[in-house]
Amino acid sequence: MTQAANLPDLRAEDFDFALPEALIAQSPARPRDAARMLVASTDGPRDAGVRDLPDWLRPGDLMVVNDTCVIPARLRARRGEARVEIMLNRAEAGGQGGTVWHALVRNARKLRPGDILSVEGAPELSPRVVERQEGGAVLLDFGPDQGLLAAALERAGEIPLPPYIARPDGPRPEDRDDYQPIFARQPGAVAAPTASLHFTPALLEALAARGVGQVSLTLHVGAGTFLPIRAENPREHKLHAEWGEIAPAAAEAINAARAKGGRIVAIGTTALRLLESAVDDQGTIRPFQGLTDIFLLPGHVFHSADLLLTNFHLPKSSLFMLVSAFAGMARMRDAYAHAVAQNYRFYSYGDASLLFREDAA
Repeated sequence: MTQAANLPDLRAEDFDFALPEALIAQSPARPRDAARMLVASTDGPRDAGVRDLPDWLRPGDLMVVNDTCVIPARLRARRGEARVEIMLNRAEAGGQGGTVWHALVRNARKLRPGDILSVEGAPELSPRVVERQEGGAVLLDFGPDQGLLAAALERAGEIPLPPYIARPDGPRPEDRDDYQPIFARQPGAVAAPTASLHFTPALLEALAARGVGQVSLTLHVGAGTFLPIRAENPREHKLHAEWGEIAPAAAEAINAARAKGGRIVAIGTTALRLLESAVDDQGTIRPFQGLTDIFLLPGHVFHSADLLLTNFHLPKSSLFMLVSAFAGMARMRDAYAHAVAQNYRFYSYGDASLLFREDAA
């Protein structure tokens, strides 16, 4: 897909802002759709609530949701006396339950190819180190029995909450439900597509009554979503690849909605990233299956979605850069300044923002 010919110069500092730590949400709103929603369009930031979403959409609009399901992907293991923490990232065999997993491992320097690990709480698992890669990444072979691995994860794995949600004693029991979207169908994510956490059956009924459609795609969100941007020039940062799929029927539904004049509403940055990985310059979505490491920065020309529902993101993060690319840097600076001033709650368990594409609002 063609990008803008003259990309703007960027610095990580361009995406910095003061965020009081108290605004990083430690638990979700209850019920989920009771969260606030900041609408950022050409009229400036406007305060609303997630339950108001149907009022901002039109009959014929189509929501594109991510149906990935978060797995308890954090494991604690040992190689002899050395302790390591494993964060499963993605299955290497097509993203759907392969025997070899790409993982991010704390203390990965202690591992060598051929090492056999013992997993705490799951002695039946003996993953073998296949390869050690850069940045703490390791390929681990868990053996051919995927049912064994799935059962062991349910018993010994932890829900991989982001590091900014304080859980000194580990995730709470309620986090298993709180961190799982209502759309979850396809196991494989190690982080939630957090915009989806706001939806309830009542909200979905209201959207359907409004005439808003819904279609699903799958992007298994990886552990790389938590990694900071270390390069001074964000264009030098590379995202970890994530596995995604847009089925032919889903692509057809999206293209049909647009042909009828409906707007495409990406529910979350993960949905938007996969849509932009599969769209052509004319706005046609193609079926997609495979890995994507697309990094959406200012200068990117968006063709797939007209609106984006997303949470509030952290300073200098790849996701704040994405929303700045989508809605415009100046508009997002104003919106986030308003959000901070009005004590909106940030990130995974926080409030929502509804963004209109800069060239479409």
